[in-house]
Amino acid sequence: MNHFELTRLGLLMEPEPGNSHEVGGVLNPAAVRGPDGELYLFPRLVGKENYSRIGIARVQFDEAGDPCGVERLGVALEPEADYELQENGRGGCEDARITYVERFNRYLMTYTAFSRSGPRIALAVSEDLFHWKRLGLATFEPFRGTDFVGVANKDASLFPVAIPNHRGKLQLAMIHRPLFPGTLPEETDCDECARLVDLDHESIWISYCPMELDGLKPKHLGLFNSHHRLATPVEPWEALKIGGGTPPVMTRHGWMMLYHGVHAEEPSDASGKRLCYSAGVMILSKEHPRTILYRSAEPILTPIDPHERDGVVENVVFPTGIDCRTDIGQPDRFDIYYGMADSRIGVASMTVPQQLPTTTLPRVDAPNAIVPVVPLPAEATA
Repeated sequence: MNHFELTRLGLLMEPEPGNSHEVGGVLNPAAVRGPDGELYLFPRLVGKENYSRIGIARVQFDEAGDPCGVERLGVALEPEADYELQENGRGGCEDARITYVERFNRYLMTYTAFSRSGPRIALAVSEDLFHWKRLGLATFEPFRGTDFVGVANKDASLFPVAIPNHRGKLQLAMIHRPLFPGTLPEETDCDECARLVDLDHESIWISYCPMELDGLKPKHLGLFNSHHRLATPVEPWEALKIGGGTPPVMTRHGWMMLYHGVHAEEPSDASGKRLCYSAGVMILSKEHPRTILYRSAEPILTPIDPHERDGVVENVVFPTGIDCRTDIGQPDRFDIYYGMADSRIGVASMTVPQQLPTTTLPRVDAPNAIVPVVPLPAEATA
């Protein structure tokens, strides 16, 4: 086997009838093993008027070891802080990712806090997954003319260990995708055959938090003062936008993460173009995670199932949780938990190949360069 294989295992979680916390959907869960070895999901629970909480559920497995259901255990976070609240009683704690950070012997959660100012990245910490302490919003210093202050930001996740920054200093690192004005897929979609991508404003970034090697407490986290532009839209399936997905996990080849890409499907009728969210794989160097070793030329997961094509937002698969199946003696198997059409949660199983597939990595030039995105061929959008 010399390529990434992914098999859908099916629908895992959908809104519970009569549950007011879930009338707008359950989606985009974090996935993490607890101190007891059990697997827990932290899904976004959407109530009326898009009021979002982060729930907690224990995953159930069948005799073959495949995920087959969940046991709901309540709410981990709901909007309380000023940076999570909007006007008229609205608010949001959304799209969590959770990483067990070895240095702290703690779980760190990154999530989207949705306030009057729009979406921002917030952090919380826990020892047991059931009791969470907010650490506040992540803040970012400017970098080579790119100012992150006041910019919407989402889809953040942390590395589980300190990694070297551009100067080789070991620091806590975050994957994130700032949403600069004009870079939403609804804004980048156009009728031109090809477009130019602003690398600084349309990329996934790695940002680094200064930290001492000993004695740092999680409460001191939050300031990210050095940055590296990691990846930008290149392939047709990600032509309009790319963004973070699952947190980075170590594999035989290096750090692996799934990420999402967006393109526009050509309409089959007079309804107009529809956005399509798919998922790909990225492998980063173990020693130097700023270096991409592999990146999907084609998506490994696209919305083809009815649960993925019909929902609150059509045509969406959105990976956010990942679980290495060492518990059943399969270290190259990773279960992927993903949002389906912003309404439900699905799960798929992916096998990491013995060798990385041969690929031509996209070439990105100087920091302020722009690159063309190749348009989708007509047959790919039929």
